[in-house]
Amino acid sequence: MHTHLKDQFLLRKDITFLNFGSFGATPKPIFDNYQQWQKVLEAEPVQFIAFDGYEYLSTSRKALAEFLAVNDKDDLVYVTNPSFAVNIIAKAFPLNEGDEILATDIEYGACDRTWDYYCAQKKAVYKRQKINLPITTKEQFIEDFFAGITPKTKAVFISHITSATALILPVKEICEIAKSKGLITIVDGAHAPAHVALKINELAADFYVGACHKWMMAPKGASFLYAHKSVQHLCDPLVVSWGYKAAKPSDSTFLDYHQMIGTRDFSAFLTIPTCIAFMQENNWTSVAKQCHETVLANAAQFFQLLGTQPICPLTSEWIGQMISIPIHTKEPELLQRKLFKEYHIEIPIMRQDEDIYMRYSINAFNSVQDLETLHKALTDIMNTTDLITVAR
Repeated sequence: MHTHLKDQFLLRKDITFLNFGSFGATPKPIFDNYQQWQKVLEAEPVQFIAFDGYEYLSTSRKALAEFLAVNDKDDLVYVTNPSFAVNIIAKAFPLNEGDEILATDIEYGACDRTWDYYCAQKKAVYKRQKINLPITTKEQFIEDFFAGITPKTKAVFISHITSATALILPVKEICEIAKSKGLITIVDGAHAPAHVALKINELAADFYVGACHKWMMAPKGASFLYAHKSVQHLCDPLVVSWGYKAAKPSDSTFLDYHQMIGTRDFSAFLTIPTCIAFMQENNWTSVAKQCHETVLANAAQFFQLLGTQPICPLTSEWIGQMISIPIHTKEPELLQRKLFKEYHIEIPIMRQDEDIYMRYSINAFNSVQDLETLHKALTDIMNTTDLITVAR
């Protein structure tokens, strides 16, 4: 598809890599920048960690704020992953006994567990509202979701793009309706930055968490938490350290609490300007569009092969650079390992409660041939094992 870009990635040449969605992949220029920052760290660790690093982080957050359309860079703080950010929000979120957090039943499992844990501590309820699949219209989805609202609902928690089901959800409309009802809005945007057109200042989101190490292609462990100024006081530090009662406080307690958390290598955070520059230099909007078109153009053959149906309209409203195909298998983990070990295909076979999905992602280094390789492998497995069943 983009042969000049394929060589920019460090991925193994013997692997058909169809799982960009899980942890991304970092191009050589970005990885080189990462290692340059690590060398700066090791050349003078004290200055890097205790002094200069805060200016480096500020510069990087400024670039990220502009990229995400966040008005004030100090409303962003870097964290290692979106789950870390959701924990910051959930741990101290003010809930009384019987209060409810409204979510869908297709959220990311780690975040479900986070809310379950903290709600149980406070005797509150994490409510996973049933979403009817297949989705038919945006209006029906919104109606399904808000059917779960009660007088005890205090906040909504929703993915911008879901994990197992790979659905782009109408978070703008959800947040606007929730705010009109006086609710706090929390968006899990792990997959959204550089995957969809994201302008946080146009969303009525109080909190927005996202990954830079997925579709922005940063090194692993680069993510962010956005909190509107009106809710930053709700964010207690997960790690109480020098930022609490800081000897030299910044203008933002939010930053002090969550940025000054002890010794760590934050070099990955500092690569964000290089990530953005790489995308600009390579016309990433066009690259992403072609990848999206490849995702949709090749989906039908997999639904036909596996004897399943799409879980949403196959349009850009719901689908980006990855798609989830329902698959019938009693042993998804075994199937995933077989595809990797025997066919050298990296692709997730994911559980979502009782349902199972095969999710393929397409990025600049992929080609239609990669999907043909997947199709042949699945056909072979279906012809030689009983791992996949098909209801005709």
